[in-house]
Amino acid sequence: MSSITGMLKSVRSSRDFEPFFQQMLGQCLSRSNGNQSRNTYLWQDAEWSRSELLRVERRVRESAANGDAAATLPLAGVPVSLKDCFDLTGTRTTLGSRFYAEREPIAEADSWVAARLRAMGAVITGKTHLHALAYGITGENRDYGDCLQPCDVRLLTGGSSSGAAASVQEGSALAAIGTDTGGSVRVPAALCGLVGYRSSLGWGNWQGAGHLAESFDTIGWLFRDLEDAPLLAQLFAGNLRRDDEARLERFAFVSPAFLRDCESDVFESFTRAVGELRSLGMRGEEVNLPWWEDAQEIFAPIQAAEAARIHDGHFDAFEGPIRQRLEWGAGLSAAELQTLRERHAEFRARMDDLLAEHTLVLLPCAPVARLVAGEDHTGIRPRLLRYTAPASLAGMPALAVPYSAGGMQMLAARDDDARLLNLASALGASRRAARNPAAGD
Repeated sequence: MSSITGMLKSVRSSRDFEPFFQQMLGQCLSRSNGNQSRNTYLWQDAEWSRSELLRVERRVRESAANGDAAATLPLAGVPVSLKDCFDLTGTRTTLGSRFYAEREPIAEADSWVAARLRAMGAVITGKTHLHALAYGITGENRDYGDCLQPCDVRLLTGGSSSGAAASVQEGSALAAIGTDTGGSVRVPAALCGLVGYRSSLGWGNWQGAGHLAESFDTIGWLFRDLEDAPLLAQLFAGNLRRDDEARLERFAFVSPAFLRDCESDVFESFTRAVGELRSLGMRGEEVNLPWWEDAQEIFAPIQAAEAARIHDGHFDAFEGPIRQRLEWGAGLSAAELQTLRERHAEFRARMDDLLAEHTLVLLPCAPVARLVAGEDHTGIRPRLLRYTAPASLAGMPALAVPYSAGGMQMLAARDDDARLLNLASALGASRRAARNPAAGD
């Protein structure tokens, strides 16, 4: 399958934009809710999406007459799904909870994310399933059902951007907007064989969106082809520096001591990832990071306290594990939180020093390659947070790269997204050339 970038280039040069994207949107809509649980989307209106494409087509014609349509509408006609924690005019934002579905008014304006997507020419295919309140990492949901992978009915998608991952896997969207607080883009990407991009903390705008924990919430993408990362990152044009030639030259990879609970096939993928980065000319060094063991101990209570403030008074409306976390967060004293904030600042400073020295850190997104539906996953959250919390505490951007088993996360310094995106493009081009050597000539 061609990358979105390559597809757009081809269609624009052939001038077959309208029939091509009409057919593509029809195919995407026909694949919607293709998982066995039939819950990729919590809201979808096919006629609305078709009318959006007509609006985009008019804008493309106008832009073509007045200048460069590709520059003004970089995602023209591309079907994109939207996580249901972002407002979209005329819909309710459920946050994956029937409590909010019944309580929230119909949105009278687009969130910043939805407005940016529409301004870029994307066609929103619907609002996707999420772990309730975006406060979970498995994709299980009492109110709307567990989100199962369209490609394997035995497996959960992971969360909280569960429907986002399902929409790309089933082909009802070419790319999906997700959020990542403690791994909610990285983990579903890894479990579903997709690429994930978590932007730096503070990138974009949360106007018209439902926060979980403001100290850690980031906006991100799930998609298939690494080469599309720079294109999709234009969502953050106001933050992204133009630095087309800059590249990351050094990387650190975590030692086996940290990876002690990794499944063997995930560890094999990690080893291959080290080799792949070296094949691009990067210098790698193994690092021992015992202080990372403190990350989830700092992250989880701050997250719980911030979430508790947002959902104060409504804890009983949510399923047991989420209610318990909210109650725990609400019970933390001011003194406890102050100590945690101080530890957070210290951890973030150490991460800044680490990335100043190595420019990139490589580790698995998760120690497991799959979550089997119906099994007891009570103990999986702390295992996953060991791997995801360090970047979350540091507010760093991350690229989740798929491998044969699981996915690897590549962390860059805060606001160093441009070089991370360049790396994604280079990795994608290298993989494409390896699959088709003639294409690399």
